[in-house]
Amino acid sequence: MINFTFHRINQLLMKNIFIFLLMAFIFTGCSEDCYNAPQTIAFKFVDSNDENLITNGTLTAYSIKDKNQVGVQLTKTSDDMIILENVGAYNGTKNYTFQSNVKAFDFSIQSSEFKGGCDGYQINKLTFTGVGIDVTDEKGYYKIVLQ
Repeated sequence: MINFTFHRINQLLMKNIFIFLLMAFIFTGCSEDCYNAPQTIAFKFVDSNDENLITNGTLTAYSIKDKNQVGVQLTKTSDDMIILENVGAYNGTKNYTFQSNVKAFDFSIQSSEFKGGCDGYQINKLTFTGVGIDVTDEKGYYKIVLQ
């Protein structure tokens, strides 16, 4: 009779431990605060002599709009680059137009869902079109030569 009771307590204890571990795994694996935002897109505008057009005062007015004429929020950095805010959080391709007092050009951003443990999006490709521009993908930003 003693063995039977001890065996039954062991089974109950093991069952409770299993349920606890299962619940802990479920709730930690489905965390809602896990989100991968698309990487930052930054533009540095220079002339053919590699001189920053914002720093030297040549580029004074600029804006970016999507194909529906909705403006993109832009942030100027301390080293006179432009960060595009809140772009790339979608599946597919969106077309944009850059307009300034120097030159206008079009570009598109192709994004997709992030394939990892968290929700989010990743930017797959930027494509620039326009006459008189040259774009290079530098480390952390795109250098755009406006001629």
